[in-house]
Amino acid sequence: MRGIRGAITVTEDTKEAIWQAAAEMVQAAIERNDVQPEDIGAAIFSQTEDLTSAFPSAGVRRLVKGFDLVPLFDARQLAIDGSLPRCIRVLLLVDTAKAQRDIQHIYLDGARALRPDIAK
Repeated sequence: MRGIRGAITVTEDTKEAIWQAAAEMVQAAIERNDVQPEDIGAAIFSQTEDLTSAFPSAGVRRLVKGFDLVPLFDARQLAIDGSLPRCIRVLLLVDTAKAQRDIQHIYLDGARALRPDIAK
């Protein structure tokens, strides 16, 4: 089992923005890592305190094919001074034969600043 990390920012706190961003992030993670939804043991989402309009998991469940049976969980990120605003993060726990070094973590939009060493 491996963990795939991802993060993305949104420009506004709306249900549509949160759902679309979460779906984009998860879709990118599964495509870049050649993972199928049935390979995912669980997905843990978090979002910053300034995002209150929707659960990211609800958007992923509705917008990403195959996520109807994947266990999804939402949490609130810690409120740390200076942290990146309007940010959604995910940790996908996946069954894969890939080595840790071969996992491609996903940092999109403003979240690229979190991991400039691996953001593409």
